[in-house]
Amino acid sequence: MIHAPTGECCPACGSRQSRPLFCGADRLYQTTEKRFSIVECSGCRLLRLYPWPSVGELQRYYPESYWFTPADSSVSRLEEEYRRFVLRDHVNFVTRECAPADGPILDVGCGGALFGRLLADKGYRVFGLDYSRRAASVAWEQNRVPVVAGIFSDPPFKRQFFSVITMFHVLEHLYDPGSYIHTAFHLLRPGGRLIVQVPNVSSWQFLLFGDHWNGLDVPRHLINFRVGDLQTLLEQSGFNVKRTKHFSLRDNPAGFASSLAPSLDPMARRVRGVIESERMRMFKNLSYFGLIVAALPFTMLEAACRSGSTVMIEAVKPA
Repeated sequence: MIHAPTGECCPACGSRQSRPLFCGADRLYQTTEKRFSIVECSGCRLLRLYPWPSVGELQRYYPESYWFTPADSSVSRLEEEYRRFVLRDHVNFVTRECAPADGPILDVGCGGALFGRLLADKGYRVFGLDYSRRAASVAWEQNRVPVVAGIFSDPPFKRQFFSVITMFHVLEHLYDPGSYIHTAFHLLRPGGRLIVQVPNVSSWQFLLFGDHWNGLDVPRHLINFRVGDLQTLLEQSGFNVKRTKHFSLRDNPAGFASSLAPSLDPMARRVRGVIESERMRMFKNLSYFGLIVAALPFTMLEAACRSGSTVMIEAVKPA
């Protein structure tokens, strides 16, 4: 049996001293009525969920359809095209300084691997890894990306095999994010690049929404990073931080919209099994999209001030 830590000690500095900030519940997917505290370490000020759920409990908070799988309907096809459009932001960040000939790319926590498919369409050799066997199956069948179902801290890959490893919204879900960073260091070639993205608790959105901020995602996010927390974690593992980006077209405006109106979030409605007609589904999707558009000026401004609701960091393994 795997025993998970309880979150009693700070995972960064080991301190047992913390102060509670507020309590939160699962506003988005409503998988539980249980309430959790968000606490700040008195030593290093890292924010974390408390108490941490056990492994078995945590699994219950991840619904089977936690990732997006397009259905055979006009509304689903529009959702798929929208996701393709906003994911170009991530694709451009990853491919800016590497060519397909530079070596294979691994996307950790890839879900159904639409991102991997977009990279593959550009000629890159892409692999994926996800904890869910169902996600791996969707990736192979619908997006033709080879995905392994497993845990990244025990990877089925050779050392120094990859030129790029990506982790988009993975680290905040882990009991021990450092283990994933260390594994990435060993799997990357010298000069290889690790690209990670997490919600940013030093953002304006967190200050604005507090416990209603979508980036906390209680109870699935165990650790809530500031930019400095993530940079320290990467540097302690041997990486050199190269680039930092505070805006994500996919995540920042949508996070604002989901914080404001979680009942309109398309994935949340699907995960909760909300029964609605095609017309109602389209109406809610358009309303949600309207909130995203309205949030764009604010999210672009906070990002320009280096206080975006997400942070994407490129770190390099020394050659």
